[in-house]
Amino acid sequence: MMANLFPLDTKNLLPHSGEVLYVDSLFELKKADKYFKILRDDISWKQEAIWMFGKKVMQPRLTALYGDEGISYSYSGITMEPIPWSKTLLEIKGKVEELAEARFSHVLLNFYRDGQDSMGWHRDNEASLGPEPVIASVSFGVPRRFQFRNYVDKKEKLQIELGHGSLLLMKGTCQDHWEHQIPKSKKVSGERINLTFRLIR
Repeated sequence: MMANLFPLDTKNLLPHSGEVLYVDSLFELKKADKYFKILRDDISWKQEAIWMFGKKVMQPRLTALYGDEGISYSYSGITMEPIPWSKTLLEIKGKVEELAEARFSHVLLNFYRDGQDSMGWHRDNEASLGPEPVIASVSFGVPRRFQFRNYVDKKEKLQIELGHGSLLLMKGTCQDHWEHQIPKSKKVSGERINLTFRLIR
């Protein structure tokens, strides 16, 4: 069922098995510009090493975890301890929670420095997120392609460009049946910051 605060013409982007909703201007341009600068300058960005195919490699992006005290988040062989919420992150979180009609305990931030920074195919299906998690993804900066692929039938794909100040909401059985990625792009030279809000149990 669609969150009733979304624009009336918002449609599910997935053809089946889950729900993905997109709002291209959750934040107007002036506010989106302001948030991008604050996040770029004030977030405690790090480049973490993760395990991939039995090897430890550096993630091709910078990351940070903010959230409720005392609850860590683990994925790809690493465990991150949350930094306390900042005023700016709480402002963004409040707006996202209102629209998504969901509560979030943490936000995982990704800083893509240029088109060579990326995120590989994955599902947000860690046990700590519980069944049918709601994942709210807010983007600031240059637009980037965001791709979905059916987890069983790899040929079934779809793509959307995530714009500056936009919101993408994934919920229902989306994480059971679809994986997603941000591919590298030679055409992109600018910076992008992505915030993925989630409830960690």
